[in-house]
Amino acid sequence: MSVIQTNSTRRFSDHFEPQDIDPQEQRRLRGQLEQIDYAAYVANREVMAQMIPPLTTDQFQRLAVLTATARGRWVSEALRQSESGSPSTPDQVARLTSMRTAWMELSEAYEALRRMVERSYVRVNSDPV
Repeated sequence: MSVIQTNSTRRFSDHFEPQDIDPQEQRRLRGQLEQIDYAAYVANREVMAQMIPPLTTDQFQRLAVLTATARGRWVSEALRQSESGSPSTPDQVARLTSMRTAWMELSEAYEALRRMVERSYVRVNSDPV
């Protein structure tokens, strides 16, 4: 079964951490896991730096406005459809679905980009004043 995580819910550590092993083995395992996490960090930083140029806060704002606009269009369309009092047609539902999907994808892209900055995978340059 496939699950789509939306609304950018922050996950806490859900990694399996065995409690029934001796302290020395736990330290060894933690060390290995830290190496794995660091390898993932380096890979993300290198790949993202190649794919995404240094950003500006203006770019974040444009993405935020685009995302807010998509959300507003989706809700506005739902309200418009409700004015007739009739059940939505399959075409109207498809239109709403498309608009909601666009908003959700933009929201997820914004949150992903924010996490990339938070984790130092990409840089944000200061905007000229």
